[in-house]
Amino acid sequence: MNQRLQSRPAPAQAVKSASSTPAEIRKLAEDLMDVMSALLGITERETELVRAGKVREAMQLEAQKSELSRRYMVAVENVKAAQKLLAQAAPDLLNTLRRHHDTFRAMLQVNLTVLATAHAVSEGIVRGVNSEIQRRNVPNTYTAAGRRAAPGPRHITPLAVSRSL
Repeated sequence: MNQRLQSRPAPAQAVKSASSTPAEIRKLAEDLMDVMSALLGITERETELVRAGKVREAMQLEAQKSELSRRYMVAVENVKAAQKLLAQAAPDLLNTLRRHHDTFRAMLQVNLTVLATAHAVSEGIVRGVNSEIQRRNVPNTYTAAGRRAAPGPRHITPLAVSRSL
């Protein structure tokens, strides 16, 4: 899949001169919409996989997502540079581009929420396992006043997690 991303043409260079044709200006907007659609497809797939608990498969999308993100940033810069020309040559296309971008941002927010939730859940699991290990390793002793004694540093066992499993 990575080869397919690399074989795609790079986004058009920014149109900066007033002599640019409407076709060149439209091409910039179309490039941005294409990149947003591709990036949206990857993030939707990632969201589905994370929701299904298939984090390992979701992590395999990282290279594609990074490449598309890079292309997205280039395309956004190109459109920003030609925004005045785009507004003059194709105001309807500019409005369509803005609506598409609003949808894109909303879907990215869903993706970020799912990833944050998965992160919080996994962190909670690791903390729970760690506290259970620590509870089992600490001796149950009491002070002269009848209160539970705080464990010393020699009783705390570090937790090691292997990410390769």
